[in-house]
Amino acid sequence: MAWADIFLKVLKDNDVRLVSYVPDNVLKPMISGVHADNYFMPIVATREDEALGLAAGGWMGGMKSAVMMQTSGFALTANTLASLTVPSQIPTIMIISERGTMGEFQIAQTLVARTMRPVLDALGISHHTLTDEGNLEFIVGRSIKQAVLTQTPVAFILSPLLTGGSPASSAKTKSQ
Repeated sequence: MAWADIFLKVLKDNDVRLVSYVPDNVLKPMISGVHADNYFMPIVATREDEALGLAAGGWMGGMKSAVMMQTSGFALTANTLASLTVPSQIPTIMIISERGTMGEFQIAQTLVARTMRPVLDALGISHHTLTDEGNLEFIVGRSIKQAVLTQTPVAFILSPLLTGGSPASSAKTKSQ
């Protein structure tokens, strides 16, 4: 089973229905999956902080929610995480496609990638970097359960080792 299919299965197994996201090429398999399955309620957001607000509203309305974003979009979320998600004890599940590592050609991506984990740590948000399908179901499933039970957010960082990276960075590397 491909990484995206495993992830979607675990979301369903944990009753995560509302999925807000900002479009991203790396996340395309998951985005297509949530749109193809009537179980999920996908909502396209214009910004990552808006996607977090949608997830907060879902939780307050009784739904477990996930937010999908790219590393660079994570840079927009610090205020929303620090002023809404964390203090309101909303167990938001963040799925972040990692850019800025392993040969990334865009300097802006590398700068955000270097600050993402320290920001998560400073906010006390658990995070896991997923590198292969082998332990994906276990880590994601257990972490979602813990996030809900402790009412804290959790971030899953999807390494290029798992996803194959962005098409743009792959194309750039091949042409050099």
